[in-house]
Amino acid sequence: MDVASLRPDETNSASFSHQATLFVLFESASGYALFERIQSEEIGQELEEVQKAALDLAKFGRYIKLKSFAPFKSAAHALENIMDVTEGIVNDHLKSFLELNLPKPGKKNAAQLGVGEKTLAGQIKSILGYDCVSNETVTELIRGLRLHGDKMLRQLKEGDFYRAQLGLGHAYSRAKVKFNVNRSDNMIIQAINLLDQLDKDVNTFSMRVREWYGWHFPELVKVVNDNYQYARCCKLIGNKANLTEEALPELEAVLNQDAIKAKQVISAANASMGTDLSEIDFTNIEAFADRVISLTEYRTRLHGYLVSKMHQVAPNLSALIGEMVGARLISHAGSLTNLCKYPASTVQILGAEKALFRALKTRGNTPKYGLIYHSTFIGRAATKNKGRISRILANKCSIASRIDCFLEKPTSKYGEVLKAQVEERLKFYEDGTTPRKNTDVMSGVVKELGDLDDEEMPAEKRKSSDADGEKKKKKKKSKDADADEESEKPKKKKKKSKGDDDE
Repeated sequence: MDVASLRPDETNSASFSHQATLFVLFESASGYALFERIQSEEIGQELEEVQKAALDLAKFGRYIKLKSFAPFKSAAHALENIMDVTEGIVNDHLKSFLELNLPKPGKKNAAQLGVGEKTLAGQIKSILGYDCVSNETVTELIRGLRLHGDKMLRQLKEGDFYRAQLGLGHAYSRAKVKFNVNRSDNMIIQAINLLDQLDKDVNTFSMRVREWYGWHFPELVKVVNDNYQYARCCKLIGNKANLTEEALPELEAVLNQDAIKAKQVISAANASMGTDLSEIDFTNIEAFADRVISLTEYRTRLHGYLVSKMHQVAPNLSALIGEMVGARLISHAGSLTNLCKYPASTVQILGAEKALFRALKTRGNTPKYGLIYHSTFIGRAATKNKGRISRILANKCSIASRIDCFLEKPTSKYGEVLKAQVEERLKFYEDGTTPRKNTDVMSGVVKELGDLDDEEMPAEKRKSSDADGEKKKKKKKSKDADADEESEKPKKKKKKSKGDDDE
């Protein structure tokens, strides 16, 4: 019978007989659930119909039914499976669940599997061979299942569904934070931001100490310029009337053993024109000076912590451009991984985005450098060569950040040779000395690191590797000898055949 000769109702039923059955995979916090879409009388399982049905439980229950449910064994098992789902990995539990409940893929059993995660859908299709669908209709079906999941999964008790969601949500967040690949970068970002904030605060507080204590001893500002030393002198001297020659050794210790400056402080105190203060005033000034001293000392310790972190996370970038500038680049990019993804042209103007967009808007000159301006290379270059050096330096920073991000064994050798290359480029712009090629420099570092690995290798492993190398050489020689013999044999035959022809 021809399909065209059927009535409209018969045509619809005939088309549905050939239509594939749609199954929907629902990954809940309690386990994997497989739902089957029930065929309606009309073909219109389109998006609008699904959206309307998803809001009403009664309609949605007639539209889709539960085929199978496989609960997770424990909270750890649930976390493992959900982590695999988000990363697009087919877990063994999911694989066995699908193989048990879905018909085997083939022409006769035309079944489609709706999956919300597109990456997971591709993996299921490649591993198990099922025809996976990830369109808007499947998304709306999964949205309805999330809305009515606690009532559709009748195996669960009341409240179990939401308790499982809450527990899995906390466990998933903890796992993501714990195994974050950028956790070391985050420490660097926090440290450099705190360091910049401390610099501003220490400068503000030091200025306040100078103004406050300046009413009593205004001449001290001209003798002692350093903020840290000024705060310590303020705490040591207190009332200038009590300062005598006996305090000279203590003053020298505060002023880094500068005897001349210590004598100048004492002479200035004797001839000072400042006003007298009460004891309560001195107490408050000393307490504030103590706070400035403690903040300055903490800033020094924080700087040491940042330097050590940079040597661990980005040794090559630190060796090339310095710890502070490297940390600011990582902070501005968000992580070392983000920084290594940037091209050299972006690294060059990183930190000068406002100037760049203003130049593009006004059609003016674009900036030549951003954060890398604080590097010593830019300051040492001549005015006409600053743009060239910034471009070279950004190129080397991009290479160094990629090496730091993907190198298994951290080393600063690459950063040192990259720094030497920038130095050579500076000399080239000054006196025309030809710099070395990048390939020669990098191959030299690779060779040097390979020699170091050989030296660090234990004696037994080195002997075994040498023995393997000798065996390979012997095998190669034997193969070459066999090849020579085979090549000589046909030549002899040819000579005999020539002689026979002559006879």
